[in-house]
Amino acid sequence: MGIFEQLSYALPELTLAVGSMVLLVVGVFLGDKSARQIAYASVGLLILALVLVVAGPSAGAASLFGGAFEIDAFSSFSKVIIFAAAAIAILMSQQFIDGKNGGQFEYPVLIVLAAFGMALMVSANDLIALYMGVEMQSLALYILAAFNRDSRRSTEAGLKYFVLGALSSGLLLYGASLVYGFSGSTSFDDIARVAAAETDNAGLIIGLVFLICGLAFKVSAAPFHMWTPDVYEGAPTPVTAFFAAAPKLAAMALLARAMVVSFPGVLEDWQPVIAMIAVASMIVGAFSAIAQTNIKRLMAYSSIGHMGYALVGLAAGTREGVTAVLIYMAIYVAMTIGAFACILMMRRRGGMTENIDDLAGLSRSNVPLAVILTVLLFSLAGVPPLAGFFGKWFVFFAAVDAGLVWLAVVGVLASAVSAFYYLRIVWFMWFDEPAPAFERDVGPTLRFAAWGSAALMIPLLPIYIGQLRGVAETAAAALF
Repeated sequence: MGIFEQLSYALPELTLAVGSMVLLVVGVFLGDKSARQIAYASVGLLILALVLVVAGPSAGAASLFGGAFEIDAFSSFSKVIIFAAAAIAILMSQQFIDGKNGGQFEYPVLIVLAAFGMALMVSANDLIALYMGVEMQSLALYILAAFNRDSRRSTEAGLKYFVLGALSSGLLLYGASLVYGFSGSTSFDDIARVAAAETDNAGLIIGLVFLICGLAFKVSAAPFHMWTPDVYEGAPTPVTAFFAAAPKLAAMALLARAMVVSFPGVLEDWQPVIAMIAVASMIVGAFSAIAQTNIKRLMAYSSIGHMGYALVGLAAGTREGVTAVLIYMAIYVAMTIGAFACILMMRRRGGMTENIDDLAGLSRSNVPLAVILTVLLFSLAGVPPLAGFFGKWFVFFAAVDAGLVWLAVVGVLASAVSAFYYLRIVWFMWFDEPAPAFERDVGPTLRFAAWGSAALMIPLLPIYIGQLRGVAETAAAALF
């Protein structure tokens, strides 16, 4: 394949890379007064990249740059959700961009650069490409976490994220160097051949464990979750909304490709590791969230638990398991965007509020918001017949089908515990004495994101879940 043909398959990534550089130069010349225009241009870039993924040559299958990147149905499925989530995150940040704490054109450009890194991550088929994508995403996210420089909490969140992120990158690189040293290659396909042929591969397995540890940090799975609550709470809320959605999907997709493509012959070695991380994440997420009074910290522990449920599907190590992971993550991204749209609506004249107590009696002061948030919380809890229930159904069924009945049982029990803190918020909204009302003028974007997300949680089984499953099965088949 010639260089120009390879570049035609990489058009979405090139669009984001070149477009972000152009917007950065334009922003430097025009200054912060151009923040709103650059935000809309960034959304346009992401939508263009999404269209190129769906309709362009990247919708096919190809290996680029010596097999370093794989363009297939799996990467295309992930990119569509990543680009859509990033575009919605920018639109949801409009008040932040226009406000006194925003007004800086770099904000939307950083989200575009993070999306570019995520696109590299989900296509990576090589250890070096993997690290490039992870760091491209991470560097942009570090800056976004500390974007509100006048806030001590935001700068503290950025610093914590950077220091712990550097530690996880060290673990990732050490694991990658061990895998390279014992396999003689950085290519996932070559590593898979060596792993399947070797009988004494203790060094390779040790490298694999370090690799899993580094990637587990990126999905904020326990016990590598320590950064998540502080960063979620300290970062500006629009940034937290972005953190909670697209980066989680990208990291989970990368972890799935790395495990399934590189180490299918040693499933019995990495399956227990993934299963233990899944159990730890579900337990930490379920029990730690109960004591939280800040809704952003509660959503942080909620995301840890949800990553545990997704890892249940990955632990199966089967095509059905990867399909379940993709279905779960797609539904999770939709739920999370809607939930944070509701959190961004929690505004009073003094600014944004983050306490769960502020939602008390919401059903009497703002019925539409109470209804939307109730639907989303029920879906996050996995209450049937909402979409969140079917996400958990698929991952637990995949685990049972792979003989991991005990893991599915732990997941069901953790899900029952986690339902408590979701339903407690619902109780506050519908049965407690009302707290002071929130502002009604929140803008059309937040309303659209909240209503659209809530509507997606009410699936018409033959149309919605059935089609999502079909697309996810096609995407998962690309790894096998």
